[in-house]
Amino acid sequence: MPNLISTAVRAAALAAVLAAGSAAAADAPAHWTYSGPTGPAHWAAEDEAFATCGIGKAQSPINIEKAVRKDLPALEFSYTAFPLTVTDTGHSFQVNAPAGSGGFTVGGDHYDFAQVHFHTPSEERMHGRRYSMVAHIVHKNANGELAVVGVLIRKGKANATLAPVFDNFPAEGTKETAVAGTSFNIADLLPENHGYYTFEGSLTTPPCSEHVRWFVLKNAVEVSGAQLAKFQKRYPMNARPTQPLNGRLVQESK
Repeated sequence: MPNLISTAVRAAALAAVLAAGSAAAADAPAHWTYSGPTGPAHWAAEDEAFATCGIGKAQSPINIEKAVRKDLPALEFSYTAFPLTVTDTGHSFQVNAPAGSGGFTVGGDHYDFAQVHFHTPSEERMHGRRYSMVAHIVHKNANGELAVVGVLIRKGKANATLAPVFDNFPAEGTKETAVAGTSFNIADLLPENHGYYTFEGSLTTPPCSEHVRWFVLKNAVEVSGAQLAKFQKRYPMNARPTQPLNGRLVQESK
């Protein structure tokens, strides 16, 4: 992760991520959505703090079309379970991780698990194709720099790991549901194979801060049609369009 990012910029990006699924808080002054006059094409005009959404050159999500295969370091995941609370951010459903919930290490760089949220359809495209959903597992390191692990999700069998999350979305007008007697471990959501694509990118929602390290896992997991419908009943579409690569290199693990 570049060392050029100021402490202030890192802090602002992290605050945005933790507040609302890598988004601004639901009661923030600037209102943004996924369609119409407050949709992605207009985010940069909604607030001067969102300018990077329009002028950034390393924006996410992207269409992963071509990648350079390399002997990349393995993603070493080590998570712990914690009591489950499901939050409605106003833009997605999210699970916030308390301190000490583990994280992952790649090539000697360690990132702590901060939160996971969901988009439908997947924001990332694979050779032009979108999956039914994606989970964005957001992490931060000791310097406040961000790394996101993307888990693609296709429609298929019911997902037991996500069942207590999707069965306990907060009711309309409420912000969170504490699920009594239920623990959540994000490790159980990961596919068996941890091969990945990696590139430099940004938050996919305002303020679209850049210098975010992305790892999109090559193998997808599944949710049932019923689980997908539960999410889409509240959020029918919450995916930003793919952004230009602008010469960025996408690497793929062997």
